[in-house]
Amino acid sequence: MSYATERFGFGYHLTPWVKRLLVANTAVFLLTAIVGGSFSYDWLGFSPQHAFTRPWGALTYMFVHADVWHLLLNMLGLFFFGPPLEGRWGSREFIKYYLLCGMGGVFLSFLFAPNAAIIGASAAVYGVVLAFAWYWPETPIYVWGIFPVKAKWLVGFFFFATLISAFGGGARGGVANFAHLGGLLTGVGYLKFGDRFAARLGEVRTSGESRRFAIVPRKESREEVRGKRSGGRRDSAVRRQEEDLLDEVDRILDKISARGMGVLTDEERNVLDEMSRRRRSN
Repeated sequence: MSYATERFGFGYHLTPWVKRLLVANTAVFLLTAIVGGSFSYDWLGFSPQHAFTRPWGALTYMFVHADVWHLLLNMLGLFFFGPPLEGRWGSREFIKYYLLCGMGGVFLSFLFAPNAAIIGASAAVYGVVLAFAWYWPETPIYVWGIFPVKAKWLVGFFFFATLISAFGGGARGGVANFAHLGGLLTGVGYLKFGDRFAARLGEVRTSGESRRFAIVPRKESREEVRGKRSGGRRDSAVRRQEEDLLDEVDRILDKISARGMGVLTDEERNVLDEMSRRRRSN
């Protein structure tokens, strides 16, 4: 399975968290082959019956796979659809979303398949594929490298097939359909309501305490820059650097206003920290 558009070709590079996840899943698979599948499935997989005695399984199950094909299919999905998403969101937002979708698989399995243990990254990867289709629905996905299917239709097929399989037999045949469905539903909820929730949470956090970023309004900042320019206290290169910083802060603040704090990349947070530091020093 692959995709091809003018924007997404074979020239893009692996992003940081996609690369780490690929390495981690492969390493755990090799470790499983060494220590034995039964031990790994019992102690690293998620079992609703052991949810309270082995709580780490809710996280570690995403890195355990039954065989090479199980691992390969999940990692191919992550490899193809993960980098554009991490590139759009930033690494922090991407890994948060990935793990939340995986936890959504745990939650639905716990509710509807209490006797079925689950392993594999499928719930998280299904969430990644869903998010790709959410942002780039018209992108053609070449199934088996031959048949082009738009991303939105492919994900729609996954959803309905998973829904029918889940309520037609739960984890029948060794496929944890409720986990897959949980990853998809969590992804839908996050993509639809995540920004609003993050914005509300940010309002709550800042309502009872001083704001983290002591950034003055743009108008005031520009007047200060002009004053410094007329006073001759800074050379033109420094003034230009400060104006560029203010332009970047404007862009980031617009992004926060539209989508909430949760979508900021590490670099954007560093820019706000730098502006906050400068304002405090003045």
